[in-house]
Amino acid sequence: MLKALRAIARLFDRYIGWNRLGFLLSIAIIAVAVTVLYRMLHKIDVREVWAAIHATDARNVAIAAGFVAIGYFTLTFYDWFALRAIGRRDIPYRIAALAGFTSYSIGHNIGATVFTGGAVRYRIYSMYGLDAVDVAKICFIAGLTFWLGNVTVLGIGVTIHPSAAGAIDQLGHLANRIIGLGLLAILACYVAWVFTAPREIGRGGWTVRLPNGPSTLLQITLGIFDLMSCALAMYMLVPAAPHVDFVTLGVIFVTATLLGFASHAPGGLGVFDAAMLVALWEFNKEELVAGLLLFRVLYYLVPFAIAVVILGARELWLNLRGTRPKLDLHPVPSVIAPIRTELDNGDDTRKSKA
Repeated sequence: MLKALRAIARLFDRYIGWNRLGFLLSIAIIAVAVTVLYRMLHKIDVREVWAAIHATDARNVAIAAGFVAIGYFTLTFYDWFALRAIGRRDIPYRIAALAGFTSYSIGHNIGATVFTGGAVRYRIYSMYGLDAVDVAKICFIAGLTFWLGNVTVLGIGVTIHPSAAGAIDQLGHLANRIIGLGLLAILACYVAWVFTAPREIGRGGWTVRLPNGPSTLLQITLGIFDLMSCALAMYMLVPAAPHVDFVTLGVIFVTATLLGFASHAPGGLGVFDAAMLVALWEFNKEELVAGLLLFRVLYYLVPFAIAVVILGARELWLNLRGTRPKLDLHPVPSVIAPIRTELDNGDDTRKSKA
């Protein structure tokens, strides 16, 4: 069975290509989201939305801002954890916090977080001797933390409250509960796999040693704290009536976030909002749109502005000091390094004989 699946995967990659499939999937998600938004919002009263924003309790906005701050604080530990996973314990937390906060703040708003966030990380970490391969490993482990948290929250939430996911995927309770249990089973298998022995993926200098069992549990904890903080911020901004419990909103929020992530749109713009509007159909549209706009301001625009100011001040300070990052645009993987050293020694020997 495994050989057959691998053969199918090779044929698919050869004749269709995973990148092309991902691009088409993103276009399809965005197209559906635009259609949904138009149908739901083309008759919306902008004045009522503005009035709903003004009517939102300032205390709720402040609490939501606090949860957003906790979420971004948790994100800084993604990088701190990843640095230790690749063996760079010498880099202090303040640098990991700087790279983590700015890369996610900018990546969330520009889109294609892997590339935009990776570029920001490289700019910061290159001054501490990390090359492009090291930064790629950090991005991979940080992304793994994100996905482990998502699978955990979604698996538990859909298993406990399958009707919450049904609001988006339109599946029955039994089907969603099976999906939730399947996610938890996959998660359990992965945790058991990394608990039994050290695990590595990749080849040569691109090899990444996966965090062991206890570290993976820490990854999952970080991912849960991140997602729950963001979901709590959203929970404080949705209308008070009709009442929706936090588990339901949490499942809807995580599902909408993943759809936005899959679309590669900046901040999941349009896709996240369409999913929330469809799933929370019982709310007044103007009031719900007001909550979504406030969430975008708190979670996307404010951190983005702060990150730009921080990076701009840092670049100015580095220029005034005359400091430049240690650029290594073409890092040599460790598997090639011995061969290169041997060739260089051979050249030196030939020169000495001549």
